[in-house]
Amino acid sequence: MLSLAVLIDKVIDIYTWIVIAGAIMSWLVAFGVVNISNKFIRMAVDVLYRLTEPALRPIRRILPNLGGVDISPVILLLGLFFVRSLLWEYVWPAFIR
Repeated sequence: MLSLAVLIDKVIDIYTWIVIAGAIMSWLVAFGVVNISNKFIRMAVDVLYRLTEPALRPIRRILPNLGGVDISPVILLLGLFFVRSLLWEYVWPAFIR
């Protein structure tokens, strides 16, 4: 069971970094720092979008319109941190006894 908890923790950790990279990449594209006409950049943006959008879309539907500010990645990261904390709060003590 501990191995499964460690695996889930690592998957959450990797997905956290993917969400952060996706948010940063969207800012860079929005502010014109990177050019999406570059094939590599376009591919990276597409991969990050496809990985993060299924989790961000339901959050965006629930959140009110805040103008041009998208806080859905922050909400998703808070949720991931919460799930990770619950995982270690309930799984880890069972192995210490």
